[in-house]
Amino acid sequence: MYSFSPKLKSTSIILLIVGLVLFGIGFFMNKGISSEKIEHMMEAIHASGHNAPTHSSEMVGPQDHAAHLEHATLQVHNQPLASLHFVAVFFFGVSCCVLFFYSIQHAAHAGWPIIITRVMEAIASYIPYGGIILVIIMILNITHTGHLFHWMDPELTNPDSPHFDVILFEKKKFLNIPFYAIRTIIYVAGASFFAWKLKAQSKKVDETKSKVEYQMLYRWSVGYIAFFGFASAAWAWDWLMSIDPHWYSTMYIWYSMVSCLSSGIAVIILLSVYLKKNGFLPQFNDNHLHDLGVFLFATSMLWTYTWFAQFMLYWYANVPEEVNYFFGRFQHYSPTFLPMLIINFLLPLLVLVSSSIKRNYKVVTTMAVVVLLGHILDYFNMVMPGTVGPYWNTPEVLLLIAGAILFIAGLFMFTVLTALSKLKLIPTGNPFLHESEIYEYPF
Repeated sequence: MYSFSPKLKSTSIILLIVGLVLFGIGFFMNKGISSEKIEHMMEAIHASGHNAPTHSSEMVGPQDHAAHLEHATLQVHNQPLASLHFVAVFFFGVSCCVLFFYSIQHAAHAGWPIIITRVMEAIASYIPYGGIILVIIMILNITHTGHLFHWMDPELTNPDSPHFDVILFEKKKFLNIPFYAIRTIIYVAGASFFAWKLKAQSKKVDETKSKVEYQMLYRWSVGYIAFFGFASAAWAWDWLMSIDPHWYSTMYIWYSMVSCLSSGIAVIILLSVYLKKNGFLPQFNDNHLHDLGVFLFATSMLWTYTWFAQFMLYWYANVPEEVNYFFGRFQHYSPTFLPMLIINFLLPLLVLVSSSIKRNYKVVTTMAVVVLLGHILDYFNMVMPGTVGPYWNTPEVLLLIAGAILFIAGLFMFTVLTALSKLKLIPTGNPFLHESEIYEYPF
């Protein structure tokens, strides 16, 4: 039985508090930015010669100075909510992807990962808490307290308005506030239900050691795979891609999901190795680590494929409205956009390609941290350009992002380790437990 150490509990609470303080400081700094300063920031960006739009709305409607200033004002004041949004979506996606990975193992009747079953269940315990944060963000947006989603402005779908946008008018059947709110609640409630149900069913298998109950765990796992397949695609459209509703990509749902899946495997590695090194999970061995390293390597390569395929097709086609998604990032986000390929692709490729090195605890855990940080940066690049535009490289944004990451990471850590302390680490009722205990990779 795992015991949540007071030291770790204090660390998670400190992360929560420090995150809140930093975010609060950044929030009040952002609210203190005057209209004159925003105008000066806008003129400085234009004077630098970097005029590529980071959002398609900049190419629709009036193009005079007043319209540009209004757009810049919205972007600057989007900074707090955008900083929280990308971190919240990322960690929610990570926990849902871990539950997806867990369900795949049960659906496939895989024997090797049974030792880390409780690790995955504990990580999935974050889902309802992360979902509450996303519901709060949704409420702020639909009440127009936040302006992350351009399409929520009723003027844009009013044919009599000078800001009328025919593309958004045509997409109104899907992109409308009531349907968006309903979908968000479905994603959060559905994922939370499956997280609870799968944990409860797994516990029942332990208590009864019944093959009938194990068969029910298999069926619920298949059910979650089906739910996740549709929901993860839809929330990628809603929470990420609809930030710029003119632009769309058929690769985007896979790209955003694989980013979280790779990060989820990194979190499984970190927690499993932590338990192993502290004597709570001695059954976890080099062979389990090797297989998790294989998945970390594979998902990193899959992420690279989806990123490059999406980029190559749009860049080669050179359609202005579509290629501006990337061109604006090249101009305004050059320190973060392409350099993330080094973290998310090049380093995993060079370090994890060897089979023997995947058994090295220090190397694999280091790469897990690198991949996790790299994909947080990836989500930063997904959300911030379309919400805050070029106005991101400022002290208040750095405070907001650091605060949001520390707060959500602290909450994630506290939730996961608390859930783990309430679980029996070894699923003794699982019929494949012995196979997992003696598992040995043959090469």
